[in-house]
Amino acid sequence: MPATSDDIKPVLVIPQLIVGLGNPGAKYDRTRHNIGFEAIDALAKTWQINLAENRKFQGIFGEGLGCGGIKVRLLKPTTYMNNSGQAIRAVTDWYKLPPESVLVIYDEMDLPVGRLRLRLSGSAGGHNGMKSAIAHLGTQTFPRLRIGIGSAREAHPDKDAVSHVLGRFSEKEAQIMAEVLHLVVGAVEYSLKYGVEKAMSLYNNRNVAEMT
Repeated sequence: MPATSDDIKPVLVIPQLIVGLGNPGAKYDRTRHNIGFEAIDALAKTWQINLAENRKFQGIFGEGLGCGGIKVRLLKPTTYMNNSGQAIRAVTDWYKLPPESVLVIYDEMDLPVGRLRLRLSGSAGGHNGMKSAIAHLGTQTFPRLRIGIGSAREAHPDKDAVSHVLGRFSEKEAQIMAEVLHLVVGAVEYSLKYGVEKAMSLYNNRNVAEMT
């Protein structure tokens, strides 16, 4: 008897490699564009995973157990944003990981400060780090978690987009982003336990700015 659509269960997407996008060096530390790096640091601290430079993977890398004893790998590419995909591909090739097991965390100007957006796939949306990731993985079908940094137009009408993303958060924004990072950890842990799709329905509508 052939299987019906009701019999086919959706495949759970469970991250095995979690990548935060950013630029290396003190010049870029704590900038909006580096919120992906901060997310990886928050996860590493929560799970007590040591991060260290790994030349083979062209990044800061660590592996250990996430929530529920699930094995995870964390990566902050040190290739600079535009070549992030090189580091991601180095890790996926070494561990023979499928693209759909890679969760990429990065900044998003089209989302206000305080918001997250999880997706199972999609285009780069003009983000150079994601363009590189898509090019090196050869597909757009891998999960991503975008962290809102607000638009340049609203935050600084006199500044261009580059100045905005390479700038730092205001004191008030920094307080909100600290809470956002707690939310990021929760969303990633939920994804590890129940899959990215369920985490999407739970976390995509939350707004930290309205809660503070």
